Amino acid sequence: MMKRIICALLALTLAAGFLAGCGKHTARDTEKENTGLRIVTTIFPAYDWVRTLLGDKAEEAELTMLLDNGVDLHSYQPTAEDMVRIADCDLFIHVGGESDAWVDAALEGTANPDRRVINLMDVLRDSIKTEEARPGMQAEHGHHHGYSRFADSDVQDRTLADWTGSWQSVYSFLQDGTLDAVMARKAENGNKTAEEYRAYYQTGYRTDVEKINIDGETGTMEFIRNGVSARAAYQYRGYQVYDYASGSRGVRYFFEAAGGDKAAPRYVQFSDHGIAPGKAEHFHIYSGNDGFDALSQEMENWPTYYPSELTGGEIAAEMLEHEQKEYDEHVWLSLKNARTLCSAIAAALGELDPDNQQAYAAGAADYLAQLDALDARYQQAAEQAARNTLLFADRFPFRYLVDDYGLNYYAAFAGCSAESEASFETVSFLAGKVDALKLPVVLTIEGQQHKIAQTVVQNTREKNQAILSMDSMQGTTAADAAGGVTYLSVMERNLLTLQQALG
Repeated sequence: MMKRIICALLALTLAAGFLAGCGKHTARDTEKENTGLRIVTTIFPAYDWVRTLLGDKAEEAELTMLLDNGVDLHSYQPTAEDMVRIADCDLFIHVGGESDAWVDAALEGTANPDRRVINLMDVLRDSIKTEEARPGMQAEHGHHHGYSRFADSDVQDRTLADWTGSWQSVYSFLQDGTLDAVMARKAENGNKTAEEYRAYYQTGYRTDVEKINIDGETGTMEFIRNGVSARAAYQYRGYQVYDYASGSRGVRYFFEAAGGDKAAPRYVQFSDHGIAPGKAEHFHIYSGNDGFDALSQEMENWPTYYPSELTGGEIAAEMLEHEQKEYDEHVWLSLKNARTLCSAIAAALGELDPDNQQAYAAGAADYLAQLDALDARYQQAAEQAARNTLLFADRFPFRYLVDDYGLNYYAAFAGCSAESEASFETVSFLAGKVDALKLPVVLTIEGQQHKIAQTVVQNTREKNQAILSMDSMQGTTAADAAGGVTYLSVMERNLLTLQQALG
């Protein structure tokens, strides 16, 4: 919201700027209009792609990279001069993620019917990934919504203490309409209508147990149906990992009654999206008397419980937060994505400058072949590597890259995280993984300070792991480009680092 307010003010400033200083600005435009296209990009990869695809016409074009002073993508705000350049350009290329919230206001405040705009994330559409929580990764704001990918070795036993508390079923809130906004949000993000989601959760949430009270110290659970209580003591019986058709994974933790009221279920399974000891924020429960195998077959009915002190509105708010998708913006760090994006940029250049369309197409074909060749080298490196896991003691913007080649990873923070200090638990987990997997390298992203990586290494058994960096190109400048740095040269260096890390 704050970004949009700032950009609206910038738009007003821009309008005033047109009235006060248009003479000088128009002179610059006229000069460039006679020589070539005016193109503005936010990030270095797009800047370099355009420069490469323009070929011989690059010298005639006015090419501007906005993030040209080392400012982070996630905190950038345009200046009034930036807004003027966006207003007057022929082609504007931006990433399109949450960090680009200012762009809508910039475009709305600068009418230019001839300007073309390329939103990189829109071009990629269905291949865009959401940020994911990984085991050991420090959750932003102190919490996350569970793990969808993990190794079997990441799963740990848990005790009933993780679910201690008084819990209420959300079924009644679905029935009375309190969760209607949640169903609407699911419809916005998913492939069903709000009514279809409501019917799906009608089956999923259905239960006659309105409240569950759990005491981890005594190992007891109390189930309340229609005001009638049934209590029993329960013993932990292990867990089971589930691989779902969607490609995600889950874990259920098993407990068996060891004495108590006959009305209490004998077998209980918990699922709260967690895979290691930790206090549950909510949970799904499976219960009955026919054994754990029977419960494990249940995939359609998973009564869901939130803390009893929350109101229905507060539960809905938490669910809406859970539904808020955080998309990974670092799309350029996939050579496969780069191929798609460069094809779109070349097509736009050809439409803006039809006299040179064939030259742009030929240049694109040559560049795409180079991308394909480097992609093949990455694939070969992954296939021939001694290991398939990377560990970043830093933010992790390389989700697209590791997914391209089937690599696993651990990291201190998600790619767009604002966190900068790792907790003891995060450092300890990462150091433990370095030891367990015998990793020779702890990775970071570009930058001068690698204190977290140093701390992780100092907490390993051997304390001799190399600390190497992979470059996400978020700090690359036009001066670097003038000195010979290119998208391909950076990705070549990243490949060498990747090969060292994989052994």
